[in-house]
Amino acid sequence: MGYRLLIIDDDRALLKMLRRYFEMKKYEVITAENGAEGLEKMKLQPDIILLDINMPWIDGIEVCRRIRDKTACPVLFLTARTEEQDIVNGLSSGGDDYICKPFGLKELDARIMAHLKREERGRSRTKRRFRGELSIDYGAKAVQIHEAELELTKLEYAIVEFLSMNPGMVFEKERIYERVCGLDAGGDSRVITELVRRIRNKLRQYTETEYIETVWGMGYRWKK
Repeated sequence: MGYRLLIIDDDRALLKMLRRYFEMKKYEVITAENGAEGLEKMKLQPDIILLDINMPWIDGIEVCRRIRDKTACPVLFLTARTEEQDIVNGLSSGGDDYICKPFGLKELDARIMAHLKREERGRSRTKRRFRGELSIDYGAKAVQIHEAELELTKLEYAIVEFLSMNPGMVFEKERIYERVCGLDAGGDSRVITELVRRIRNKLRQYTETEYIETVWGMGYRWKK
């Protein structure tokens, strides 16, 4: 397989278990026991990162903020926090997904593989599509209105990409979550609501066109 996995967590027993499991799955596993060590090991250029939120000194949220201008690889938070604001804070810092402790290794493995496969599919897309004044470069994962490029988080872009590639189709919030996060499990509609709100606010800085429409009682669709 050859994927390089960086795991940042202050729980040594968990690190040992995850290393053993993912090495059996043929990953190259790198571990760090705190945020500072994790930032240092970013120079090894991992393909995906598992990041604990609740760590001393430099927590996972701050680690994610610091690495986002250095890497575009998926970041999956490992967290015992399940409050809505904690989830929103994690995604706002640049995280791509979260999994609550305790978790099953098979589910974690499936989520990691789904994100890696989606990254591979994204790299294979090179076409640019235009929707009025808006353009999307699927290869570069860039969204522009006129000459201005929108500063979208990874998950915000994934929602724009998914909806824009299926214009006019209505998707439930749970379905959007499953698709953009690569999950077969039920999604979290609260997260999608917040992300769509932020995308719309960013679009409104440059255009009055509502590209993402709300279909009440059903979900969202990209305007044709």
